[in-house]
Formats: sequence, structure tokens, C-alpha cells
Amino acid sequence: MKKLITKDKKTRKTIKHLELDHFILKQILTNSNFLKTTRWNALFKLTNTPNKSSRTFISNRCTETINKKRFNKFTNFSRIVFLKLAKSGYISGLRKSSW
Repeated sequence: MKKLITKDKKTRKTIKHLELDHFILKQILTNSNFLKTTRWNALFKLTNTPNKSSRTFISNRCTETINKKRFNKFTNFSRIVFLKLAKSGYISGLRKSSW
């Protein structure tokens, strides 16, 4: 479990770092105001970026339990962790209701 957590944190950190470079190169490539040589160099650098530098490479996982199945995309937590945080009052404006 610890190995998965460290691996997930490491991939998220590298992708966050490479995502900005990818965005800048993409903007240079599509902008026609730049010279052809600079756009060509941007295309060359963009093709040489690693394959795992895209955000789609990251799988949605809970940041606490590394659970994929019961993942809530609005909070980045699994259902179990979300309920624990709601019961303890760490999420403001949210309260567990019962009938």
C-alpha cells in the first residue's frame, strides 16, 4: 500500500511539472505570430516529451486510501473517507442527515 501511495504521488508531481511545459509548447505551436523556426522547434520538443507526461495517464484514486472503485470526482476522496470527514466536521457546510 505504501508503495502505491508513493508511486502515485511521484507520478502526479512529474505530470504537474511537465504539464506546464506541454501547454506552453502547444500555444507556441498554434500561434501564427511566431517565426516558423520557433514553431518548428516547439513541435520538435513536443514530440520528444515523454509519453507519460499527459494528465490522462493519471488514474483517479482516493488520496488517502488509493481506492479506484468508490472514487468521488468532486472531492478526490473515496466514499468511506468522505463520510468520515463529514461526520467529524472537517468539511464545512456538510452534515450527515438521518431520517
